[in-house]
Amino acid sequence: MALIDPGRTTPNEIIAAHELYRFYHTGDDETLALRGVSLRVLAGEALAIVGPSGSGKSTLLACLCGIDEPDGGFVTVKSRRLTRRPEPERAAIRATSIGMLLQSGNLFDHLSVEENVRLQFDLRRASARDGPADLLDIVGLAHRRRARPSQLSGGEAARAGLAVALAAAPPLLLADEPTAEVDAQTEQRVLGLLDEHRRAGGATIVATHSNAVAAWADRIIRLADGRVAVA
Repeated sequence: MALIDPGRTTPNEIIAAHELYRFYHTGDDETLALRGVSLRVLAGEALAIVGPSGSGKSTLLACLCGIDEPDGGFVTVKSRRLTRRPEPERAAIRATSIGMLLQSGNLFDHLSVEENVRLQFDLRRASARDGPADLLDIVGLAHRRRARPSQLSGGEAARAGLAVALAAAPPLLLADEPTAEVDAQTEQRVLGLLDEHRRAGGATIVATHSNAVAAWADRIIRLADGRVAVA
């Protein structure tokens, strides 16, 4: 992929990553999880990241939201430097600009599904077009709103996590395998919700193995061994 000029931004740029590298060490072994990955996503744009398991998709998302630090390169969100900033600064950027759906850990165990979604509205101190009940209805979980996370199936937990991630309409949504444990009908409902986010001007980056999700996106980046694969 062509290098991105770190000094050049566009008015509607939501997130940019500049030559990200990430290494992991286990004893004498070194795993090169990311090798110089660059990307830029604008408002209203959806990017799909595809590739085999172990190609670096989840590591890339973790670096993009600042819960992991790259060993080289950096990330900016709405022109604000995210990488190598104190955790309170990174947390503040996530709170105001990023909705995240990870493969696990998206819900607080002691809260009901509806309480998890409502908490995000309260934390962001923002009003959105859809409230918690509306989001849960859209993802097909209105009947499970009082359930605790431990009572949900894998697919239900993923949909509840997506509702949490989209609470208060964040400018950027990062989603790791949002349709991994759902049937085809539910996948289309999830894509409809993601499409509403895109039409409202939100940027979306989704890591996926799903052909349907990849086809829905505006652009696709293929990772192989931590690198952007050239078609």
